[in-house]
Amino acid sequence: MRFRGSWLLPLAVAGTIFWLSAQGHYPGGIELPSPLDKVAHATVFGILALALDVALRQTAPGLPPYRRHLVILAAVALYGVSDELHQRFVPGRACELSDWVADALGGVLALTASSIHLLTTRRLAALSWRRGAPRRPDAVRDLILVADPHWNATLTGLEAATAAHPEADWLFLGDVFDVWVGFPGMETEAQGAFLGWVDARRAAGRWVGLWLGNREYFLDPHAARFDLMGEGIGGALDGEPLAWEHGDLINTADRQYRLWNLVSRSGALWLLFRLMPASTARKVSAWMERKLRTTNAAYKLAFPREAFRAAAQAHPGTTFLTGHFHTHEVEANGIALPWAHEGRFMVWRKGKVEALEP
Repeated sequence: MRFRGSWLLPLAVAGTIFWLSAQGHYPGGIELPSPLDKVAHATVFGILALALDVALRQTAPGLPPYRRHLVILAAVALYGVSDELHQRFVPGRACELSDWVADALGGVLALTASSIHLLTTRRLAALSWRRGAPRRPDAVRDLILVADPHWNATLTGLEAATAAHPEADWLFLGDVFDVWVGFPGMETEAQGAFLGWVDARRAAGRWVGLWLGNREYFLDPHAARFDLMGEGIGGALDGEPLAWEHGDLINTADRQYRLWNLVSRSGALWLLFRLMPASTARKVSAWMERKLRTTNAAYKLAFPREAFRAAAQAHPGTTFLTGHFHTHEVEANGIALPWAHEGRFMVWRKGKVEALEP
């Protein structure tokens, strides 16, 4: 992460907070009775949280939103503590626990408010991230495309396709398993086998990318095992006219899912899972999988053709790919890939997408 001009704003806000904390009263002799003084605390530290969010988004694009928000809230809370400790040595208002609570709450409310627009927009850079190498060493190679295999205990079709096309690279467009949660103790035998397959392919010199879907949660600890991992919008390969996303965020009318997407990938849920015993977390994961089968059936039955076309046309000069819809559709320069269940894979070959022959 490099220092850029985007860090000037949070530094200026932090410096202003430090200066204000050293004063015996607010500028101009203003006095704020309780609880207005706590509102002032929350507001100022909320501004600091938003400034940090902008800076981190621009300088650390490989940081998933839940980690970014946890880092910001930790920084805001710790700065609030240091502010109170600082006041022990500088004449000023009394050191109060309620001030620190207001500081932390201000950060939480500010980050929550800044996410509300993500329920209805296609401007989703704030929840998107990617890490790794978006360039294949040899763009002439076949790139096998796997969308929504929804594997459970068996990696159907994977070994057969590997044996038939040993020189190919691979791109997985999400929903690799019914549910995949990246916490210790929650990895299934099949998921371990898949990661072992990824290691073997990369050891053989093949490029392997994974773009997370709506059934993958908190997998960024595995990012180093792939050449490229990402989430949200913005998938692309340098030097090739290919762009993609999973597809779950195409339909802006599906606000119920958008809300679930934000909550299920939040820092709060990450903390909750980390505090759970592994056995409980596995039960919750199984419950999530059952709910995902039937949630928002009305939106899943109809392909959002107009929204898909608009998303594709936002990437002119490329072939735009999604999975998610479990149906093979073509609109403008966009292709929704068919469900890879039972080993039905596609391939990007010589600038075209076609069915992969056994």
